[in-house]
Amino acid sequence: MAEPRGRLLNILGVAFGLAGAVGGTIGGGILRTPGLVAAELGSGSAVLLAWFLGGLYGLLGAICVAELGASLPRSGGWTVYARRAFGDGAGFVVGWTDWLGHCAGVAWVALTAGDYALALFPSLPIGSKAIALLVLALFTTIQLQGVRAGSGSQLLLSLAKTVAFLLLVAACFLLADPVSATALPALPEAVAHAGVPGWLALAAAWVLALQAIIGTYDGWHSPIYFAEEFSEPARDLPRSLIGGVLAVIAIYLLINAALLRVLPLPDLAASTLPLADAAERLFGTLGGQLITAVALLSVLGLINTSILSAPRVLYALAREGLFLPAATQVSAGGTPGVALLLTCGAMALLVLFGDFPILLAIASFLYVALYASGIASLFVLRWREPELERPFRAWGHPLSGLIVLAGSAAFLVGALLEDRSHSLEALALVAAAAPLYWLTRRWTPGESPAGP
Repeated sequence: MAEPRGRLLNILGVAFGLAGAVGGTIGGGILRTPGLVAAELGSGSAVLLAWFLGGLYGLLGAICVAELGASLPRSGGWTVYARRAFGDGAGFVVGWTDWLGHCAGVAWVALTAGDYALALFPSLPIGSKAIALLVLALFTTIQLQGVRAGSGSQLLLSLAKTVAFLLLVAACFLLADPVSATALPALPEAVAHAGVPGWLALAAAWVLALQAIIGTYDGWHSPIYFAEEFSEPARDLPRSLIGGVLAVIAIYLLINAALLRVLPLPDLAASTLPLADAAERLFGTLGGQLITAVALLSVLGLINTSILSAPRVLYALAREGLFLPAATQVSAGGTPGVALLLTCGAMALLVLFGDFPILLAIASFLYVALYASGIASLFVLRWREPELERPFRAWGHPLSGLIVLAGSAAFLVGALLEDRSHSLEALALVAAAAPLYWLTRRWTPGESPAGP
């Protein structure tokens, strides 16, 4: 039987959702962050507790967003919820912000993949930017084959990434003798400023550690971009979001427990790449190459997830008459082809000309703003549309939503205070959505008929 043409295909299941959540979350952050957390907190038990609490925060977010995804099973992510709760203007701003964040993030990750590839194969005759462009071209070609090819590549990369990390964890427990439990004599990062009361130093250490940890959980929301492409979104989307976060929590706790077994706490706290240090203790000089290969595998999974997700943001905007109608074109294989090519073209330009420290700082601000928009949409829809069918209702509402919203607000305020220039640049990009919205409304006066 021939597949339908011109619309997204509802053929995805929980396996893809879990692969998207895990593959979109586990990346370079877990390679670097454990050392920073150990330096802030100073004891192994506190380190493990902090990673658990950071995961719990992500889990609360997944529980809240699962209600939105199950209630409004339309692909596109955060823009779908903002438009329903606040109208077309908010939907466009959120979609624009989301798409920009994806493009900036993928451009940097693709260049990082190029650096890792050169570290593994230093004799390659091309530079990291050329490798990054080739990686983008490879995954674009895969997605053009259809959603089955894209979802298959995601399943493969996420499985390989998970197995690689678990094998490293197993090696730490099976091949190494445990180091003696130690604690740092003080909280070295938090008490650096003389005259700070002990309780305040402790609180500051926990805030900094949790902020870093929560950043490594970013990406659990990836399944929402494919909501209507699930065969049974009311069932599969909550399972994907919640199950994905639980899987990442387990993996992160295992990784940190393994590091604490192999590395003395002072060494862990001083390390910028603790997994590489642990691998070197286990495997000698081969360990560094091993971790580089795992890191490359991790970032490839992130790139694939984002190249799958970002075009669906443009597709969702275009379907509602908020972007160029051509972006609603979908291939027989279920790929929004024009949106994909526009997205990957923008990513390629950022690889060639982007200022990555600035782009990353802006992207992190934008992503947290997106979370806040989603939770705000949940509250508004609960109040304004109590009759909306909700196959899944957020557990612990409104407390769960308030915790996530308060965390997002605290991060945004902290970013404005600590990194004002980049935060203001992020806000300027959001403000740029206003004239773009006006232009797109002139170009696309009516809703596209391409929606399901």
